[in-house]
Amino acid sequence: MSLFSNLYLGTSGLRISSNALNTTAHNVTNVDTDGYTRQQVSLATSTYQTFSKQHAIGYDQLGLGVTYAETRQVRDYFLDVNYRKESGRSEFYQTSVDALNQVEDILGESAGGRSFSMSMDELWVSVEELLKDPCNEVNQNLLVTRSYEFITQANNVYNSLCDYQLNLNTTIKNDVNNINDWTQRIYELNIDIMKIESAEVENANDLRDERNDLIDKLGQMGNITWKEDSDHCVSLQFEGVDLLKGDMINKMELYQDPQTGFYSVYWKQLAEYKLNSDGEKVVDPATISGAQVFDLSRPISSELNTDVGELKACLYARGDHNATFADLNRYPDPLKPGEVSLDSLDYYDTTISQSVLMNVEAEFDSLIHNVTTKINSILADAADRASERYPASTYLRNDDHSYLQIFEQITGPERMFSTSPVYKDPTTGEPDSLNNPDPGMQDYWNGFTVSNIRINMDLRQSPSQLGFRLEDGSEDNETMRKLSEAFTKEDYTLNPRVTTPVNFNSFYNSMISQVSNSGKIYTTIKDAQDQTVNAISSARQQILGVNTDEELTFMIQFQNAYNAASRFINVVDSMLEHLLSTLG
Repeated sequence: MSLFSNLYLGTSGLRISSNALNTTAHNVTNVDTDGYTRQQVSLATSTYQTFSKQHAIGYDQLGLGVTYAETRQVRDYFLDVNYRKESGRSEFYQTSVDALNQVEDILGESAGGRSFSMSMDELWVSVEELLKDPCNEVNQNLLVTRSYEFITQANNVYNSLCDYQLNLNTTIKNDVNNINDWTQRIYELNIDIMKIESAEVENANDLRDERNDLIDKLGQMGNITWKEDSDHCVSLQFEGVDLLKGDMINKMELYQDPQTGFYSVYWKQLAEYKLNSDGEKVVDPATISGAQVFDLSRPISSELNTDVGELKACLYARGDHNATFADLNRYPDPLKPGEVSLDSLDYYDTTISQSVLMNVEAEFDSLIHNVTTKINSILADAADRASERYPASTYLRNDDHSYLQIFEQITGPERMFSTSPVYKDPTTGEPDSLNNPDPGMQDYWNGFTVSNIRINMDLRQSPSQLGFRLEDGSEDNETMRKLSEAFTKEDYTLNPRVTTPVNFNSFYNSMISQVSNSGKIYTTIKDAQDQTVNAISSARQQILGVNTDEELTFMIQFQNAYNAASRFINVVDSMLEHLLSTLG
């Protein structure tokens, strides 16, 4: 080997050691950079120069030094798959726990809040005081005042639940916009990575880091799968539907219901469109149900992978409308009052029970409906009994001879929410026949709800109109007894799936216990899921994360290799100088 060939060997060592030092420095610099993947320099021997193949043991060859193979990322596909699935599941339960905690805050059961149960207790106390002395104007005033506070607090609670649904609605909109933006960016990164790596000169590692970080974020939103093709482009599926494939992006779109304001999330390319009156192309609402991203009628289950993703959790928690007592028995049987039909159970299981907010709204509204309806019906019965004894009786009646009621139904523009929610057929998306219930069912569907009830302002100004003194001058103790029994008689159930009867006093406590128990269950699942995610993340970081101690060791190794190559070149240079100056 000539001395000049030796110089080439030394320079190859200098060049490769310098590149390795630069890669190590790049790793150390990005030790705290989110989404950064550790890079390694892969070295290889240069192609040998062969002089002869005559020897039996080996060829006569001359080594030409070391060469750069590639700078590669260090990742584990199996850990990536598990991390993205489990982090999405963790986000699902975190969102669910947050929703349950928010519900507890709204109900006033958290520390420092005014519990709605206080209003219930105070209304009950006012009834008990009235039972002691029905004709006492102070006690009558107390009943009306507590009834007013009861309705006011109920409106505050229900409106807060509805407001939180709107907050989740905004979160859903932001999540969908983020998913579309991230998908668009991944598509752009695919193109850039393909341009760089198609030349097979270098790997676009920093661009790959950004792409992997975006895929991690998509995994937190829903159930995803991905695959990298031979052109180094990634294809994505979201909930089993192509989100990104080649140069095609299947965007998610939002349809805002004109009545509820709630967004439905659907696939743009799976929906059908039509022209509106202005000639603009708009989505056909009837086709949205068949193009929806999520099937929210399926039970929440880890086995079915239906508990993955923040976006899905927000849709589950929000529901599709502001629920009322009518949602607990959507298909009442007029021939069997009080019995729950199988259709009602199916509707409750697939639509109401899986939504934290809708379930609480429906049960809470059922409590208010039952309390107000029962109190009013007791007063109406008392008026009817008095009329039976004295046909000209004005006891508990207004001037027009209508019933004197503590609670009134709002029917004008003051009403904030619809008392008859618009139900849609799950296949067509169109309003179904429940929007036009049978005339005999009008009282049921249009009964008192939190949002359409108010106190009788005439009674509010003059509670003594109640009187509770019969035509014969006696106190109406029977009505007082019925009012008292109304709070203790176990004639109600929490929802169609609960068979244990409760009274007014225990209804609310049972509802709170249900929320609390659900919160504990979801919190337990979330904590276990967090441990799983942390374990996978730690294992993944051991592979793709930067260890400064390890990188400093590599830096010393490559620095020594650089110094060795430098000294080798100096020796060859000295020999050449000696030959040229002394022997030349």
